[in-house]
Amino acid sequence: MEDELIDQVDEQDRVVGQVRRGESYARRLRHRCSFILVRNAVGKIFVHRRTETKQVFPGAHDMWVGGVVGAGESYDEAALREAREELGVPDLPQPEFLFKFLYETPEHAWWSAAYRVTWDGPVHPQAEEVAWHTFLTEDEIGERLAAGDWAWVPDGVEAWRELRKRTQ
Repeated sequence: MEDELIDQVDEQDRVVGQVRRGESYARRLRHRCSFILVRNAVGKIFVHRRTETKQVFPGAHDMWVGGVVGAGESYDEAALREAREELGVPDLPQPEFLFKFLYETPEHAWWSAAYRVTWDGPVHPQAEEVAWHTFLTEDEIGERLAAGDWAWVPDGVEAWRELRKRTQ
């Protein structure tokens, strides 16, 4: 994965070049990611713990699936590809775009496009990506966040807060 070619983007999310994924993280170069919120028919949200082998935020919990947008790939294409791969659902429908936001910390920088999709069939999470999973209600996610007993991916928490602001 570190050799995967990805688009480097500027502060307005315009492509300014291409770079290897590992170099992007090592040099804190801004790139693109997709986030997909997966709900089942009763509204529960797919929550998982990332594997310890993940390059970024290993072992942390997340309420989004998704990942880095490949070189020349659109956010929409990446959202569908990433969700299908991570959930192990090859016939998952195209996720619906919600919003974009810039995630920046002293260590990381990426433009993120958030999506949602409903899937009520079985999931077969990718073993290389997902160590554990369940479906939780929004209230249960809020309780877990407030309790502070689970480590959460910080960009996912930021996307969650942005979603909550936009839907309340």
